[in-house]
Amino acid sequence: MLIILLVFVNYFILSDCKADDVYPEQIHLSFTNKVNEMMVTWSTMIDTIPVVEYGQDLKLNKNATGMTTTFVDGGIMKRVQYIHRVKLTALEPDKAYFYHCGGPSGWSQIFWFHSQPIKSWSPKFAVYGDLGNANARSMMRLQRETQSGLYDAVLHVGDIAYDLDSRNGKVGNDFMRQIEAIAAYVPYMTCVGNHEQKYNFSNYKNRFTMPMYEKTENLWFSWNIGPAHIISFSTEVIFYQDYGEFLIDEQFQWLEQDLKEANKNRKNQPWIITIGHRPMYCSGYGLDCHKRETLIRGAFEDLFYKYGVDLEIYGHEHAYERMYPVYNNTVYNGSYENPYTNPGAPVHIITGSPGNRELITPLKIRKMDWDAFRSRDYGYSRMHVINETHLYFEQVSDNQDGKVIDNMMIVKDRHGLYE
Repeated sequence: MLIILLVFVNYFILSDCKADDVYPEQIHLSFTNKVNEMMVTWSTMIDTIPVVEYGQDLKLNKNATGMTTTFVDGGIMKRVQYIHRVKLTALEPDKAYFYHCGGPSGWSQIFWFHSQPIKSWSPKFAVYGDLGNANARSMMRLQRETQSGLYDAVLHVGDIAYDLDSRNGKVGNDFMRQIEAIAAYVPYMTCVGNHEQKYNFSNYKNRFTMPMYEKTENLWFSWNIGPAHIISFSTEVIFYQDYGEFLIDEQFQWLEQDLKEANKNRKNQPWIITIGHRPMYCSGYGLDCHKRETLIRGAFEDLFYKYGVDLEIYGHEHAYERMYPVYNNTVYNGSYENPYTNPGAPVHIITGSPGNRELITPLKIRKMDWDAFRSRDYGYSRMHVINETHLYFEQVSDNQDGKVIDNMMIVKDRHGLYE
């Protein structure tokens, strides 16, 4: 009897279970590679059967089942939780869907999302990296704007929660609960950053479900949305070479093939956008902006220029920087009136200031030739891919009560490679 009691107590300590831990939490959406699908991912602390009930009204007259994986955090406590994934298929285009998730043991509250249109679409994004669960200055505004329908998706460009693994995964759980007010309503798309590296990136690999999840464990992937092809890649392969089979060369080969295919498909998705964590160009203090960024440029810059990447979005530096079109440290001015009209080289953005425990990054007093605008305000970015020729980007300041402090419009009247 004593042995049975000890086993029972030990199970609940390791799982961090409470009486209501059978209920779904940390609910978030993500895109797949099909426009008529949506992936729903959530966690419980006790194993349950994963089910999503959904429909175009509150009757929720459809249901789908999925798969469950057991995730054991690498910390001392070996905290156990169960990650549930259910794919919703055959969605009607451009429709509002209501859903809740769970199973026989308990259900979440009802959330909603909007399925992708098939025809002409101008998607809007919230964009940022380096958001933590502490000092999350932008969180409340992002929650409110998402639920008011301002965004179609979120791009989180690395460094998530600060850190997903901290306190034996408890910080990761807390953060995933915080972003549920965002990520349960619009797809929350990610890329991996340096703060995810603990235990061979296991928290990042397990908690999210990105396109190509089963092949690359969320480390690199791409998808189409409206007139844009978005590529999420790992800058971390250069610095943490314990990815196992996922090595630098393997990602590079995949990137080149993906970019080739994206260029063939420019008629349908004329914009190619990359999201990665560590930037190629930055003007902060420290090694990352006068040594390590050359490693990123050496690994990826020629490839992205060769295949005509339009926009590169990064985090890592806790500030906002908008660059002129730049390649090989040379500024490409585009047209005389506007450097972002037919720019001739990728435009780089750093958006890493929504708030975390590491505060804001100091910037060098002298601006670089490729620097168009810089800010040390807390804040986040918005991106609107308007159509096949116009892409709008702006920066919101939390220090100034949501004021837009910078913006640009990239305009192009032709598609294809740089000439």
